[in-house]
Amino acid sequence: MRVAPTISLTDEQRADLTRLVNSRKTPVRLVERARIVLLADSGLESREIAVVVGAARGTVGKWRSRYAELGLAGIENDAPRPGRPRKISRAAEAALVRRTTSETPEAQTHWSRSTMAEVTGVSESSVGRVWRRHGLKPHLFRSFKVSKDPNFAEKLEDVVGLYLNPPENAIVLSVDEKSQIQALDRTQPGLPIKRGRLGTMTHDYKRNGIATLFAALNVLTGNVIASCMPRHRHQEWLKFLRLIDKETPKDRDLHLIVDNYATHKHPKVMKWLEAHPRFHIHFTPTSASWLNMVERFFRELTEKPIRRGRFASVFELVEAIHAYVDSHNEKAGPFVWVAKASDILAKVTSAIRKLDTITN
Repeated sequence: MRVAPTISLTDEQRADLTRLVNSRKTPVRLVERARIVLLADSGLESREIAVVVGAARGTVGKWRSRYAELGLAGIENDAPRPGRPRKISRAAEAALVRRTTSETPEAQTHWSRSTMAEVTGVSESSVGRVWRRHGLKPHLFRSFKVSKDPNFAEKLEDVVGLYLNPPENAIVLSVDEKSQIQALDRTQPGLPIKRGRLGTMTHDYKRNGIATLFAALNVLTGNVIASCMPRHRHQEWLKFLRLIDKETPKDRDLHLIVDNYATHKHPKVMKWLEAHPRFHIHFTPTSASWLNMVERFFRELTEKPIRRGRFASVFELVEAIHAYVDSHNEKAGPFVWVAKASDILAKVTSAIRKLDTITN
């Protein structure tokens, strides 16, 4: 019959194991193993230890043996598991990763598993496993645009300051237009979703006109003032400013966060703003529309009522938009901004530095 090895700890070893058991940062599995060794040191047999720690007797015997043979390292790390040997060497894997990140296939913009397998002589499944291990997805990309506005820092601090520390007795509105919203109708009826099948819609469509949505998101409450118009010239912008003036308390200053679209700076618009001093305009940096919080609302508007909608006319489209706005306002809540201006500025500065390195 197999006899469990005797465990006899020194004071130093016992103190190390006790610290592991008492530390909140020690993984649970290591706590159990350390307790097994400590109990073995106290003279308990493996069957008694198994009852105390709630583990199988074979598990207790394994960790007693591992500690007796290798010490603390024996219980800190699991033994190597048997398995199929590697089909690709570490050097070949490193070369595959380097080629993925620094080269492109001939006459193509990005690698696929088949093109990489053809060039390297590695199987497609091995290419996929290597890419997964290193978090590489050559078939995907993400678009970006870094603002090079010379006054980026000042505008950034101004806008983020309004989000995080809005002025007292004032209303902060994130305002923009969502232009060219198409009233699309599908050429055939789609099938509804059911168990085991996605909902369907035809890939082709009929265009039935366009509309532009003007929206002002109240940063504090999340409520939206909205109006749909056929165009987005300075005339429509002035009309929307008058709507905002009408829909907000007269005794409050209004701080509007807007982008740099020329309509917002038209001479007639500026003249109207001078005649209405409670309006204060704050421009986002160029190429930084993501700083305008109303874009978050526009994304939800696109995803929920518009993208899968069917509209036989612009009137139906406008009705759907206003219905969504009304529904949103009934249960509105603020879109909470958490990013600090200093953190955003650090990321943008780093991105500009990298771009300059590539272009130079």
